[in-house]
Amino acid sequence: MKDKTIDYILRATWQAVARMYNEEASKFDGSMAVGFALLSIDKEDGTPSTYISSRMGMEATSLTRTLKTLEEKGLIYRKKNPDDGRGVLIYLTDLGKQMREQSKITVLQFNDVVKQNVPEEKLQHFMEVADIINELITEKKIF
Repeated sequence: MKDKTIDYILRATWQAVARMYNEEASKFDGSMAVGFALLSIDKEDGTPSTYISSRMGMEATSLTRTLKTLEEKGLIYRKKNPDDGRGVLIYLTDLGKQMREQSKITVLQFNDVVKQNVPEEKLQHFMEVADIINELITEKKIF
């Protein structure tokens, strides 16, 4: 393809980022999905599962599988929500807190390296373009 489409650039870049995160996470017997899920859970107060899925942009069924994996690995536990008997709060175990911290370090390292290699003005433009694309999609101005 001579001229790359915006869609292609976004997909190729995200796939490269996902591969990088998965490669790094595999060193800790994890995955990108596990790391992002851990980062979406409040360290102290727990988090409703519905909040995790919306924050990660995941479908409920995908989140259910991810939470099951986290539970099997001993990274989280579930408790009934005292404010809403129908809901469940997700809490981190001590191991989950350690893995969450490692995930945080990894994400911050990615941010730092990108910021060291991309001028601030270009990063600002990138953020603005991403915001516009998200707005166009959210407001259904494309399809």
